[in-house]
Amino acid sequence: MANLKEIRSRIVSVSSTMKITSAMKMVSAAKLKRSQERMSNIKPYSEALSSMIQNLIGSMNNSELDLMNSFSETEKILLVPISSNRGLCGGFNSNVYKSCAQFADTDQEVWTIGKKITDIFNRSQNNIIETDIEVLNTLDYKNSKVISTRIIDGFKNGKWSKVYLIYNQFKNTATQIMCVKQLLPLKLENKESSTERQDYIFEPDKANIINMLIPQHIHTQLFEALLNSVASEHGARMTAMHKATDNANELKQELTLSYNRQRQAAITNEILEIVAGAEALKGT
Repeated sequence: MANLKEIRSRIVSVSSTMKITSAMKMVSAAKLKRSQERMSNIKPYSEALSSMIQNLIGSMNNSELDLMNSFSETEKILLVPISSNRGLCGGFNSNVYKSCAQFADTDQEVWTIGKKITDIFNRSQNNIIETDIEVLNTLDYKNSKVISTRIIDGFKNGKWSKVYLIYNQFKNTATQIMCVKQLLPLKLENKESSTERQDYIFEPDKANIINMLIPQHIHTQLFEALLNSVASEHGARMTAMHKATDNANELKQELTLSYNRQRQAAITNEILEIVAGAEALKGT
């Protein structure tokens, strides 16, 4: 059994840990609010762009449209898993790696975004062709577009038949949804629009307009996925730090109770020794 000094030292240590986890929770809460604002700002643009492409495609043949068909002669896929650069966020990063496992039997290459997922893939000796870490530290549309442009160029050159984004989609502070989305070739859920179609004169022609819009849609999809991942990271860290603070507080209470019991027992023993000594002196 630990002595009083050791228990007192552990109580101080746990109290310091509580201060750290509580501070990290508050920092993540502030960053989460900013991330949610950025997500809400880009969502209307993303939805409008997707709807516009949907309406323009109409009855067009997919063979006329770039990025809606594979340029590769082989069935090689590219995985783009997105993680965080820092830990202490529960199962946020490990869940991304687990979601990549469904492609284990395929011919694949990996383009990692985030330090943690890069480290995991390096340990498992996967075929990593590119890594991007700094993009998460200075996340903006310009830096994201550099990555998506290189992915589009590689897809057009026939390096991969399909490209998948794997990331945590933000739902709320306590819930993140693992999302595996096919980025290329572009897939639209419903090719026919429910709105009434009318005849328009397009300048340039419709195919050229759509082929200019689709790359913008791909750029937006990647940037939106990065924003979702960052928001999910802060939400996961808030939850993890909240639980850590609660666990530390519970441990501190148990240690304090144990400390008080041992201290009371020590005081009682000292009193018994004094009384016994006094009785012995009376007997002499």
